[in-house]
Amino acid sequence: SARQRLMVVVPVCFFLIFLLLFSALNSARDALLVFSAVPLALTGGIAALWLRGMPFSVPAAVGFIALSGVATETAVVMLMYLEHAWQEIVARRAGVGRKPGPADLYEAVVAGAVLRVRPKMMTVLAILAGLLPIMWGHGTGAEVMRRIAAPMVGGMVSAAVLTLLVIPAIYALVHEREAAGGAAG
Repeated sequence: SARQRLMVVVPVCFFLIFLLLFSALNSARDALLVFSAVPLALTGGIAALWLRGMPFSVPAAVGFIALSGVATETAVVMLMYLEHAWQEIVARRAGVGRKPGPADLYEAVVAGAVLRVRPKMMTVLAILAGLLPIMWGHGTGAEVMRRIAAPMVGGMVSAAVLTLLVIPAIYALVHEREAAGGAAG
């Protein structure tokens, strides 16, 4: 019965996450870019369950839902850092009467991503420090809590990789046409 409900609740949850992203960012492109954090985070969570020999269960589903929210949040922050760095370079180039080009885009992506490394690593380490004892805990309620913590631990590790490496690369690819048009103009 719970699995039947989860088959409805989880897709609805993902749809609501996307809807909230779309309404906050006013762009389907940016919402999809941020939402791309969810699949890699989920693969890390699945890997953690598999490595620990845990079956998919209702508590694991709760862990995956929580993981999706955290992965989305950190991806939104990364997007904001990247967007801020890009807009700063666009404004600087406009100040000297020049349009930004592809080299400026890559400079902005590197600058925005580098600014996000320390906060992202601190977030991941704080979450891991809180969840690792739960994942290997024993006692009353530990069985349920382990199943919630395991996907979050694995997912946070893979989400860190995605947020720091893949999202900046996708951002650069998405904005390449805009930068190439600036260089040509």
